[in-house]
Amino acid sequence: MSVFVTVQKLLPQHLISRFVGFLGASSLPFIRAPFINLFAKAYGVNMMEAERADLATYSSFNDFFTRTLRPGVRPYPGDADLLLCPADGVVSQSGKIEKGSLLQAKGIRYSFESLADAAATEGFEGGQFLTIYLAPKDYHRVHLPIAGELTRSVAIPGALFSVNATTELEIEGLFSRNERLVMAFDTTVGKMLVIMVGAMIVASIETAWPGPRSPYRRKQVGAHASGFARGDEVGRFLLGSTVILCFEKDAVELDSRLIAGRPVRMGEAIARPKIYRLKR
Repeated sequence: MSVFVTVQKLLPQHLISRFVGFLGASSLPFIRAPFINLFAKAYGVNMMEAERADLATYSSFNDFFTRTLRPGVRPYPGDADLLLCPADGVVSQSGKIEKGSLLQAKGIRYSFESLADAAATEGFEGGQFLTIYLAPKDYHRVHLPIAGELTRSVAIPGALFSVNATTELEIEGLFSRNERLVMAFDTTVGKMLVIMVGAMIVASIETAWPGPRSPYRRKQVGAHASGFARGDEVGRFLLGSTVILCFEKDAVELDSRLIAGRPVRMGEAIARPKIYRLKR
């Protein structure tokens, strides 16, 4: 096991993340300004895409990190049936849900039921999944790929391991060990899961609807009946992490270009519905 992963196991993950979260929420100029300026420079954040390009206009680091995009900077494809990418990032893995498991890294699979729960994962065998890693420089709001109704949410407490490629190769069941929020939607192509996975230094997972507050102290299951349009925001991360999309069998055809390591941007087409599912 690498030193990087060993150190993560020894560190007080939640304490560190909560401390960083405290600093991130601070509006004190001597904390806010250096934090924002150093981060933007170190990671090469593209502020030309932001609705507010001037770093001085942000009230806190968290305000900067969850910045909104300038209108029109993420045009949607002309075909309204195409599913949209939920976030900026890089494809970690994509493929089929087989024998109740998903691919975590090359040669490594993990339990689908342990990622969410038995009720959420029922009916997805043989379906498709897409895992997207959000780097610190990325836009960190998560949007809905297709119009749907939020019917159920599951907030699951857990660890806060880093979710980069090194950790994916060395931590068994990484995504099902970290703190996460599972959102279940009913859509025109069947059931869809949008899963937001927390990570080291992530101070919070926030929802765009009245949802549970992170960090999660216990498993929380919620029933909902909230409608969302294609492209609506459903949540946001404070610092980078991972989004996992899951679809039922024969629901969608993922774009063949969605291979591990491919950069993606919120709003681009990632999948096409199967025609007969649209007519049901």
